[in-house]
Amino acid sequence: MNRVILMGRLTRDPEVRWSRGERAIAIARYTLAVDRRGRRNQEGNFKQTADFINCVAFDRAGEFAEKHFSQGQRILISGRIQTGSYVNKDGQKVYTTEVIVDEQEFADSRGHSAPTERPAQGTDIGDGFMSIPEGIEDEGLPFT
Repeated sequence: MNRVILMGRLTRDPEVRWSRGERAIAIARYTLAVDRRGRRNQEGNFKQTADFINCVAFDRAGEFAEKHFSQGQRILISGRIQTGSYVNKDGQKVYTTEVIVDEQEFADSRGHSAPTERPAQGTDIGDGFMSIPEGIEDEGLPFT
Protein backbone atom coordinates (compact mmCIF):
# COMPACT_ATOMS: atom_id res chain seq x y z
CA MET A 1 0.00 0.00 0.00
CA ASN A 2 1.35 3.43 -0.96
CA ARG A 3 -0.48 6.10 1.08
CA VAL A 4 0.84 9.23 2.76
CA ILE A 5 -0.83 11.90 4.89
CA LEU A 6 1.07 15.13 5.60
CA MET A 7 0.40 18.41 7.34
CA GLY A 8 2.76 21.31 6.83
CA ARG A 9 3.22 24.87 5.67
CA LEU A 10 3.62 25.95 2.07
CA THR A 11 7.15 27.23 1.47
CA ARG A 12 5.99 29.33 -1.50
CA ASP A 13 2.90 29.93 -3.64
CA PRO A 14 2.02 26.92 -5.82
CA GLU A 15 3.53 26.96 -9.31
CA VAL A 16 0.83 26.05 -11.82
CA ARG A 17 1.23 25.01 -15.44
CA TRP A 18 -1.34 23.72 -17.88
CA SER A 19 -1.04 20.56 -19.94
CA ARG A 20 -1.35 20.68 -23.70
CA GLY A 21 -3.82 18.76 -25.74
CA GLU A 22 -7.52 18.47 -26.30
CA ARG A 23 -8.38 18.94 -22.61
CA ALA A 24 -5.86 21.08 -20.75
CA ILE A 25 -5.52 20.30 -17.04
CA ALA A 26 -3.81 22.23 -14.26
CA ILE A 27 -0.62 20.82 -12.76
CA ALA A 28 0.24 22.54 -9.47
CA ARG A 29 3.60 21.99 -7.79
CA TYR A 30 4.33 23.11 -4.26
CA THR A 31 6.59 22.25 -1.35
CA LEU A 32 5.40 21.52 2.18
CA ALA A 33 7.61 22.13 5.19
CA VAL A 34 6.62 19.29 7.54
CA ASP A 35 7.89 19.46 11.13
CA ARG A 36 9.74 16.49 12.56
CA ARG A 37 9.54 15.62 16.20
CA GLY A 38 12.02 17.76 18.05
CA ARG A 39 15.03 16.32 19.81
CA ARG A 40 16.67 17.64 22.92
CA ASN A 41 20.10 19.18 22.40
CA GLN A 42 22.91 19.15 24.98
CA GLU A 43 21.38 22.11 26.82
CA GLY A 44 18.08 20.25 27.19
CA ASN A 45 16.21 22.47 24.73
CA PHE A 46 14.17 21.07 21.87
CA LYS A 47 15.57 21.54 18.38
CA GLN A 48 12.84 21.67 15.73
CA THR A 49 13.63 20.42 12.23
CA ALA A 50 11.53 20.06 9.11
CA ASP A 51 11.42 18.00 5.95
CA PHE A 52 10.63 19.73 2.68
CA ILE A 53 8.29 17.53 0.64
CA ASN A 54 7.59 18.18 -3.05
CA CYS A 55 3.91 17.76 -3.96
CA VAL A 56 2.02 17.68 -7.26
CA ALA A 57 -1.75 18.20 -7.64
CA PHE A 58 -3.51 17.57 -10.96
CA ASP A 59 -6.70 18.85 -12.60
CA ARG A 60 -9.27 20.29 -10.15
CA ALA A 61 -6.93 19.85 -7.19
CA GLY A 62 -4.33 21.84 -9.13
CA GLU A 63 -6.86 24.57 -9.91
CA PHE A 64 -7.88 24.71 -6.24
CA ALA A 65 -4.24 25.04 -5.15
CA GLU A 66 -3.68 27.86 -7.64
CA LYS A 67 -6.74 29.77 -6.48
CA HIS A 68 -6.66 29.25 -2.70
CA PHE A 69 -3.17 28.29 -1.48
CA SER A 70 -0.39 30.74 -0.69
CA GLN A 71 2.98 30.78 1.03
CA GLY A 72 2.86 30.17 4.78
CA GLN A 73 -0.55 28.49 4.89
CA ARG A 74 -0.81 25.25 6.80
CA ILE A 75 -2.47 22.54 4.72
CA LEU A 76 -3.27 18.86 5.03
CA ILE A 77 -2.80 16.52 2.09
CA SER A 78 -3.15 12.84 1.35
CA GLY A 79 -1.81 11.01 -1.65
CA ARG A 80 0.86 8.58 -2.77
CA ILE A 81 4.63 8.73 -3.04
CA GLN A 82 6.04 8.54 -6.54
CA THR A 83 9.71 8.14 -7.37
CA GLY A 84 11.46 8.70 -10.65
CA SER A 85 14.74 9.62 -12.26
CA TYR A 86 16.19 11.55 -15.17
CA VAL A 87 19.59 12.39 -16.61
CA ASN A 88 20.51 16.06 -16.15
CA LYS A 89 22.42 18.23 -18.63
CA ASP A 90 25.74 17.12 -17.05
CA GLY A 91 24.92 13.47 -17.78
CA GLN A 92 24.32 12.59 -14.12
CA LYS A 93 21.32 10.54 -13.05
CA VAL A 94 19.04 12.48 -10.66
CA TYR A 95 16.48 10.68 -8.48
CA THR A 96 13.18 12.34 -7.57
CA THR A 97 10.56 11.73 -4.90
CA GLU A 98 7.25 13.57 -4.72
CA VAL A 99 3.74 13.15 -3.35
CA ILE A 100 0.96 12.91 -5.92
CA VAL A 101 -1.93 14.64 -4.16
CA ASP A 102 -5.34 12.95 -4.05
CA GLU A 103 -6.93 15.20 -1.42
CA GLN A 104 -5.94 18.55 0.07
CA GLU A 105 -7.51 20.94 2.55
CA PHE A 106 -6.78 23.86 4.83
CA ALA A 107 -5.42 22.92 8.25
CA ASP A 108 -6.10 26.32 9.85
CA SER A 109 -9.26 28.35 10.20
CA ARG A 110 -9.97 31.03 7.63
CA GLY A 111 -7.74 34.09 7.93
CA HIS A 112 -5.23 32.26 10.13
CA SER A 113 -1.75 32.80 8.71
CA ALA A 114 1.68 31.50 9.53
CA PRO A 115 2.66 32.29 13.11
CA THR A 116 5.32 34.91 13.52
CA GLU A 117 6.12 33.66 17.02
CA ARG A 118 5.38 30.52 18.94
CA PRO A 119 2.86 31.31 21.73
CA ALA A 120 4.03 31.07 25.31
CA GLN A 121 3.07 27.85 27.04
CA GLY A 122 -0.26 27.96 28.82
CA THR A 123 -1.57 30.80 26.64
CA ASP A 124 -4.56 30.96 24.32
CA ILE A 125 -3.49 29.94 20.80
CA GLY A 126 -6.82 30.71 19.08
CA ASP A 127 -9.83 28.64 18.11
CA GLY A 128 -10.60 28.11 21.82
CA PHE A 129 -7.50 25.98 22.48
CA MET A 130 -4.62 26.53 24.86
CA SER A 131 -1.08 25.28 24.63
CA ILE A 132 -0.24 22.86 27.43
CA PRO A 133 2.73 23.82 29.60
CA GLU A 134 5.64 21.38 29.72
CA GLY A 135 5.69 19.06 32.69
CA ILE A 136 1.90 18.53 32.81
CA GLU A 137 1.19 14.82 33.00
CA ASP A 138 -1.55 13.15 30.94
CA GLU A 139 -3.43 11.94 34.03
CA GLY A 140 -4.92 15.40 34.61
CA LEU A 141 -6.30 15.74 31.07
CA PRO A 142 -9.93 14.76 30.41
CA PHE A 143 -9.34 13.00 27.08
CA THR A 144 -6.75 10.37 28.03
